[in-house]
Amino acid sequence: MYGIVNKAIVDLVIANYGQEKWDEIFLKSGIEDDFFISNEPYDDAITYQLAITTAEVLNTTVGEVLTSFGEWWVIKTTKEKYPGLMESGGDNLKEFLLNLPEFHNRVMLIYPKLTPPEFKVSDVTENGLNLHYFSKREGLQEFVRGLIQGLGKMFNTAIHIELLQSRNEGSSHEIFRITYL
Repeated sequence: MYGIVNKAIVDLVIANYGQEKWDEIFLKSGIEDDFFISNEPYDDAITYQLAITTAEVLNTTVGEVLTSFGEWWVIKTTKEKYPGLMESGGDNLKEFLLNLPEFHNRVMLIYPKLTPPEFKVSDVTENGLNLHYFSKREGLQEFVRGLIQGLGKMFNTAIHIELLQSRNEGSSHEIFRITYL
């Protein structure tokens, strides 16, 4: 993953728990890099280790850390660092989700070494849709849940998210049913 992802985890922890808590997480993680360059790729293992150690130190689950991080990624990182990119995705949540399959094409212009996930949309109704998530990276479904929650907040849209299928249960990809409330 790119350094911007790891930097965002650092920012999330410091903003919510303080510098001392981040220092504790960093020391316990065993990670050697104490600074991440935003546009440089890093081994995914570093990001996973940061999430695991954060969960241990904060006495929570990795899933809860990833969900919080997904929300933070939308609300803070991308909205503040790339507002034009986020605004180009759509004028409301439904439009943004429908445009999501093309969204990563624009992101790849910024981060050419990116290996993005793939999203597809199906079963679109007035009140919701199914979002299919395909990725070479495993274990990030709760991060995607957080992204969706963050998008709901960004567009001031109350939503309900239901995981319909998961690779954890033998499926080929995750499907989230997103219902607008």
